[in-house]
Amino acid sequence: MIRTLALRELRSLFLSPLAWAILAVVVFLLAWLFLAQVEYFQRIQPQLVAIPNAPGLTAIVVAPMLGDAAIILMLVTPLLTMRLIADERRNRTLPLLLSSPASMTEIVLGKYLGLMLFFLVLLALIALMPLSLLMGGGLDFGTLAAGFLGLALLLAAYGAAGLFMSALTRQPTVAAISTFGLLLLLWVIDWSGNARPGMSGVFAYLSLLQHYSSLLKGMFDTKDVIYYLLFILTFLVLSVRRLDADRLQH
Repeated sequence: MIRTLALRELRSLFLSPLAWAILAVVVFLLAWLFLAQVEYFQRIQPQLVAIPNAPGLTAIVVAPMLGDAAIILMLVTPLLTMRLIADERRNRTLPLLLSSPASMTEIVLGKYLGLMLFFLVLLALIALMPLSLLMGGGLDFGTLAAGFLGLALLLAAYGAAGLFMSALTRQPTVAAISTFGLLLLLWVIDWSGNARPGMSGVFAYLSLLQHYSSLLKGMFDTKDVIYYLLFILTFLVLSVRRLDADRLQH
């Protein structure tokens, strides 16, 4: 049942002009930023030759592109997640979905995995950019793998938060704005921690940015992975609870 729901959700995404527009815009913007970083690397390459242990293509070109990707995807993910459940409620098809043989967990996981499959396609398109550098140079595959792992976990966290926000309302626009507000808060929450002595550690741990930055630098730490897994699990459980409450009302 989860597989059926996931494929149905993925198909509905690819039938939506909005999803295709998002794919095109994201790839175009990242390609432009990627080429700008490549041009910058070419300009400073003569200076790097004289520096011992100078940073390479991965640090100068790929890492900044992945950092830009995280911000761009934070802007567009709410547009993808806003309809996941809000549309079902607005179109009055949610009672039919809740009365189906599928459990609330299967419904949530099906919709979530459908979204994740779409994100995998997007990640594959993004990965083609740094891999193209292999034709003219070398890459640090350890740092590259850590960076893409971080981006995948970040997207999974975005999706889980967006799914929960979509479960709270019948208006997709409200779900999109709420999701963006939540993600932006969790992105910059460590900034307020710097102004509060004794709280910086707590806010830094809650920050999406802090954990992603570590992976972008190639520093794989299990605490960063655990943070994202707990984040995802928390919002998926909250989504299941929300649908359970809807089912009891019906």
